[in-house]
Amino acid sequence: MDIDDVHTTRTQASHSRVLPIDENHPFDFDQYTSIYSGRGLVERLLFLIPQCPSLAVQATQLAMKHLKTMRDTFLYQRLLTAYDQASGNSPDAPLPPVNDVINIDPAWIEDVNRRNQEDRTKLEVELKTYSSNMIKESIRMAHRDLAEHYRAVGDYQSALKHYAKLREFCTTSQHVLDMCLSVLELLIEQRNYAHIPTYVFKAEPALDASTNALRSTSFATPSIHSAATPHAAATAAQATKDRLMNERQKTQTKLEVATGISHLGLGAYDKAAAAFLRAGSSNSLGTWSTKVIPPSDIAIYATLCALATYPRPQIKTQILENDTFVYSYLESESYVRELVENWISGRFKAVLEGLERHSTRHALSPHLAPHLHVLTQMIRSRAVALYFQPFATVKLEKMASAFGWNVDETEQEVVRLIGEGEVKGRVDRLGKILRAQEVNQRAELYARTMKVGQDMQSANRKLLLRLRLYVSFFIPASVFAPFILTWIILANRRT
Repeated sequence: MDIDDVHTTRTQASHSRVLPIDENHPFDFDQYTSIYSGRGLVERLLFLIPQCPSLAVQATQLAMKHLKTMRDTFLYQRLLTAYDQASGNSPDAPLPPVNDVINIDPAWIEDVNRRNQEDRTKLEVELKTYSSNMIKESIRMAHRDLAEHYRAVGDYQSALKHYAKLREFCTTSQHVLDMCLSVLELLIEQRNYAHIPTYVFKAEPALDASTNALRSTSFATPSIHSAATPHAAATAAQATKDRLMNERQKTQTKLEVATGISHLGLGAYDKAAAAFLRAGSSNSLGTWSTKVIPPSDIAIYATLCALATYPRPQIKTQILENDTFVYSYLESESYVRELVENWISGRFKAVLEGLERHSTRHALSPHLAPHLHVLTQMIRSRAVALYFQPFATVKLEKMASAFGWNVDETEQEVVRLIGEGEVKGRVDRLGKILRAQEVNQRAELYARTMKVGQDMQSANRKLLLRLRLYVSFFIPASVFAPFILTWIILANRRT
């Protein structure tokens, strides 16, 4: 599995256009950068720089500031490449030379590479020593330390290799669970969506086993509370149970979020929405809320996927009436809640305008950007279909005003949806009217009647065949008796 090649290809492919930032497409750079930290922040700045040349200088300086606290010198090279791409995407407003923006320090790169090499040699020696002593726990910790080292220096393929070897030396289910969560973080960082479900599947039984082990350990020592009152013992037991459930909820939330990101990356938008909506409180994310994915991104992903795939009653039930999702996620992005409320109320023009207004914010999310056009088109198509659903006829002019389009654009959209089967109707191009497809009730009644007759005829043939086999002593009477009863009932109904 060559993770670096997958990441490099996707990163280069995503930097193909310049995103607008103006009054109609506002973007708060300070708010965007404040919700990330560490490598997550640097990765998103590298994603932003080529697509937003107007913010390239500010983003490059901020990225360089955080790079100096990290150990991955490859990110330094990617930063220079991203700034060069931003310069090429801004011919009308040339950017200053990179030397005037940041201080290029080759000595820092050499020093970091030297320290990385020394640490790697030290960890490899420790691993060999522990392997010769055959101490499983020490070997496990050595593989874990090497995996974290390789991940810190940007060698993800080696990091994944040591995480995989670590599994052989895990002695408890908690060790397996910790390993799976570390691998999931790595795969999400690199947008390797196809392999995420594998480690989620491995983590779920480990989570159950770990919870049961902790529960057994917690309740296996009642002697401590033997002198206490029954009330005190019950209170202590309830506190222990709540603590276990809280720990389980934290891990389960991370697994649901990882599953949702995987489904989103693979284009299964309905499954992605379901996984995000099953996530627990944002507090359960812990460090994931800044390192991996912030609550605001979860709100955006879940809402767009739900609008593109869910019926309106389900959206109302699972989003607006889901208190955990509303207070933990929707509150972090107020405009997302407005999108849902406008969709439920049938104000589709406001929904489409909101999507366009915040399109830059959405396009700067690495997980969402490759799917943004498809999701927006799906939401647009569903809006047109839902608008037309209660009408027998509707003027295209009225529909155009409801969506904020002109008549020609509305006609093209409707014709496309009719061709795709999303809208059942016909367009009167002379009168500019959309008419619902008339259903011939008489023909449908005849079709249903013929189908019932054919089903009855087929059932009678089968019963007669079994009757003949019974007469010929090929089938015992005990086996054939239920079929005889069925045949008699059907014959009585027909008469």
